[in-house]
Amino acid sequence: MPIQNLAATQSRGLAERDEFLDPETPQFVSASAATRKLLEQAEFVGPHLRIATIEGEAGVGKHTLARLLYDRYAARHPDVLQFGFSRSDTRDWLLCQSDPQSLAGFIFLDRVDLLATPGQALLLRILKDLDFRHPGALAVVGSSESPLRDLARNGHFLTELAFRLASVRLTIPPLRDRNDDIIPLATTFLDRLSARYRLPRIILTPSAITRLIEYQWPGNVRELSSVLESAIIECSNGIIHAEDLALPTAPIAAHHSMRTPDLLNLDAVIHSHISYVLDLNSGNKLRTARQLGISRSTLYRLLEKRLSFTD
Repeated sequence: MPIQNLAATQSRGLAERDEFLDPETPQFVSASAATRKLLEQAEFVGPHLRIATIEGEAGVGKHTLARLLYDRYAARHPDVLQFGFSRSDTRDWLLCQSDPQSLAGFIFLDRVDLLATPGQALLLRILKDLDFRHPGALAVVGSSESPLRDLARNGHFLTELAFRLASVRLTIPPLRDRNDDIIPLATTFLDRLSARYRLPRIILTPSAITRLIEYQWPGNVRELSSVLESAIIECSNGIIHAEDLALPTAPIAAHHSMRTPDLLNLDAVIHSHISYVLDLNSGNKLRTARQLGISRSTLYRLLEKRLSFTD
């Protein structure tokens, strides 16, 4: 898409937003062909959900899509509104389920792909009970960073559970595969951030637009939001230039292509990535924490853990 057209997209502001979402809820922008198709699928299945899975890399917007599904489901089944939308880590949620018959509401379960076999078996038993429940006040949507059917084929996930969860499957493409979404998303984020910080409208220069489009976004939409929030702090006069964007100049793939024996250790992998993001931000820990999607106290704790690990 030409730069002139992308700049024009900024001036349209909210035109690319989904008007049905609560303004305080992150919006699922659907400017690209891939996300328009995904949104059509969500509109089709949303009112009729019982069990579904949203698949995609970290940070692509699985929670945002789940909120959209909840809105569509609640429009057809208003009984669910008295219980609302809940989001839980699947492992934590399973520990609290003493009476599956009491389940109600729109339940969004994060990272079902991380369940060990006992947890998978427990979740399967709970989902089987839904076959005998009257539809309306209960729907279960899981999220996974890996295709569940592939995990089942490789022996890492119970086949029956994978087919139950993925009978309705919505897959969100990574941001690098939907460039047409980048500037509409950026405009949406900047509008929200301007309102949060009580600032006038923030503008992206052509050089900043080009930089955003050329970057591969390994952290997906979450990274885009974080980078823009940092840029608001760095920029002056409400204009974001390319140099205000805390993005690496070298391709990100080069960082992940090295697999030394040391990086087979999980602590080493975490430290390596934190060190990488710290370098990108010239040692600025606040900006690093924002870009990683964690609190500054969590970042300090991880850095301290690494020091004790190496001693």
